[in-house]
Amino acid sequence: MVAIAYSVAFEGIEARLVEVQCSVAAGLPGFSIVGLPDKAVSEARERVKAAFGAMSIALPSKRLTLNLSPADLPKEGSHFDLPIALAILAALEIIPKDELARCVCLGELALDGRMVAVAGALPAAMAAAEDDRALICPRPCGAEAAWVQAVPVFAPATLREAVDHLTDRAPLTPAQPGVAEAPARLGCLSEVKGQERAKRALEIAAAGRHHLLMVGPPGAGKSMLAARLPGLMPPLTPIEALETSMIHSLAGTLEDGGISRSAPFCEPHHTASMAAIVGGGRGAKPGQISLAHNGVLFMDEFPEFPRQVLETLRQPIETGEVVVARANAHVRYPCRFLLIAAANPCRCGHLADPALACARAPNCGSDYMGKISGPLMDRFDLRLEVPAVSFLELDLPSTGESSAMIAERVAAARQVQAQRFADHPRARVNADASGSLLEQIAAPDAEGRALIVKASEKLGLTARGYHRILRTARTIADLDGATDIRAPHLAEAISYRLPFVAGG
Repeated sequence: MVAIAYSVAFEGIEARLVEVQCSVAAGLPGFSIVGLPDKAVSEARERVKAAFGAMSIALPSKRLTLNLSPADLPKEGSHFDLPIALAILAALEIIPKDELARCVCLGELALDGRMVAVAGALPAAMAAAEDDRALICPRPCGAEAAWVQAVPVFAPATLREAVDHLTDRAPLTPAQPGVAEAPARLGCLSEVKGQERAKRALEIAAAGRHHLLMVGPPGAGKSMLAARLPGLMPPLTPIEALETSMIHSLAGTLEDGGISRSAPFCEPHHTASMAAIVGGGRGAKPGQISLAHNGVLFMDEFPEFPRQVLETLRQPIETGEVVVARANAHVRYPCRFLLIAAANPCRCGHLADPALACARAPNCGSDYMGKISGPLMDRFDLRLEVPAVSFLELDLPSTGESSAMIAERVAAARQVQAQRFADHPRARVNADASGSLLEQIAAPDAEGRALIVKASEKLGLTARGYHRILRTARTIADLDGATDIRAPHLAEAISYRLPFVAGG
């Protein structure tokens, strides 16, 4: 006799349906799992046996064979415990086979039969909805999976509750979506004294998702400015929130099962490995650039990151996705993030101060900023120097605009872009525009064209730099409420492309 349960295997943010086939046949007693299981799946034998013992269920003296189909797809993770246990119970005619076949199951079993939370419940719910099946998952995962309202989600706390539900002894009520609290943000932009040009650059970056590089001495407020950028970002759209939450679900970082509408903010340390930043490792998990999808990736001490890590960012910045290729995995993750990088002008950080600079100035600045390659530097739409704040400015009262006031202008500019790109399949903000679409939305007038041609000759702009100026100017015009790009918009955009004195 053969019974079938359904589960999922993850490939990137996609969940592929897997048949868990259980055969009970005469022969020497045994319990084998086939179909490319990893160590965690193979160890399910002992967890399932112990869970059955806690329920006073004895396995028959027959040969049990579990096949995970398709057999050529690698199966990783402890979430196969529940479908394996339910497939065995269906083969033993303890639960009805037809009821089990209408469900997708995932969950780890404790030795006493409790169900333990696993990662990936949200993508699993999406896969169940596409195949028109219900989802059974551990209770801690129910609030997360219930956001996919096209599928009924049942979240038992123990294996016994799952069995009682499938046998109709004690049907479970569908789980309800969880509500995530908005993360606490660090202060208001008005608390940052001085740095008006940097605040304006943050507003432009937030409005059009333009990558920003800030260079300045220690204590100039670069980290303080970056920490306040999420307060300027508009709430995620429902589609963006779902995309971002699916990545966080796979990484197991969703809290209380809630989907947050706030843009994520990731700030990896400069000692982080390539797998931590880009993705990879065991199971080719998403990295920080994917966890920052639709949000902000802040990289402080930018030149201190390993050169290999920095150069790997070049393609994701352009394409908005990263491919993690391993011997047994080849997965693709979205990563449309807003990169905010901060750096000191040199290793000691005091290049511009003759009294504090080291004896190697100014060559130390060229060497230090030279760790950022030209092609990577060219991918920053906005590059500005953040000077040190004087003590006189620190004593003055705060007079700048609040984050809420700036966020209103950013939200209005984002609304204009949403209408502009409503019919475009990939572009959502001005930073996504390229080719004929960019020529259509960011064509300068005669005065502006003459200005940008002159700037190209003076600054030696590449084709990428020219297009990034047009995108930035389009965002500045949107913030200004202008339908066309004029010379002042281009002039401000060009001012953020000036090379650094330190050789950047």
